[in-house]
Amino acid sequence: MHRLFVAALTLAVAAPALAQTSDQALPDPNDTSDYVQLGLGVAMAPDYEGSNDYRLIPGAVFRAKTGGIVFFTRGTYLYADVVPAGGGIDLDAGPIAGVRLNRSGKIKDNAVDRLPDRKVALELGGFVGVTLKGLTNPYDSLSFRVDAVTDVGKAHESWVFTPTAEFGTPLSRTTFASLSLSADFASEKYADYYFGIDAAAALASGLPAYNPSKGGFKSWQLGALVGQSLSGDLRKGWGLFGTTSFKRLSGNAYADSPIVRLRGSRNQWITAAGIGYTW
Repeated sequence: MHRLFVAALTLAVAAPALAQTSDQALPDPNDTSDYVQLGLGVAMAPDYEGSNDYRLIPGAVFRAKTGGIVFFTRGTYLYADVVPAGGGIDLDAGPIAGVRLNRSGKIKDNAVDRLPDRKVALELGGFVGVTLKGLTNPYDSLSFRVDAVTDVGKAHESWVFTPTAEFGTPLSRTTFASLSLSADFASEKYADYYFGIDAAAALASGLPAYNPSKGGFKSWQLGALVGQSLSGDLRKGWGLFGTTSFKRLSGNAYADSPIVRLRGSRNQWITAAGIGYTW
């Protein structure tokens, strides 16, 4: 799906994450200390959105907090939460910038590869949401967020909206886990750009022509993440992460496209693992 995959990962450093009691003093769950986190890994991801071919691709993760602003990556996008954290309920909001690399390079499937290449989409937008803290223990969080990005690079020239719910909690001083559920909604122009096939493209590829009737609900996705500290403290030092997600393409405009129905699959998996360090 992406030539460069930046895994959507958090290793529990956004807020100190400890749930177990032990002889060691527990940290303040409202600690607002600055931090920086970098990680590198590798992912197995679909060759394009809707493909049933997979490839290994490198990835990176970045997360930092400074001056009350939190920066973090999700996929190939950089977020900045510019609203300072509060108490048990936080407002989350800020800008998003990133790229969409779908079908912008060589495709394994010969028929799909004969379709016109798509431009790299430069997307800008923002997000707004709310985070509820301390629901089951002083260190967990439940977040609801809506992302909205639009192409400003003359690619699909449309909007994509993504509502997301995410719950994260420590399982111990050294282990963190989270679950997320999200959906994508896109316009007819997006569907036509990535999933449509005009007469000339059909002749070149051998695939039937296809004109999406509309956009709308594109897909839903369920993800899980586990982070494991190697230093004995999730807030600092070396750590390992693993994540997997399942996405299912939906709607006539997307799932019924020949690049999905005839050459690919509605079911999409992404699995990634790597190592990171937190200062």
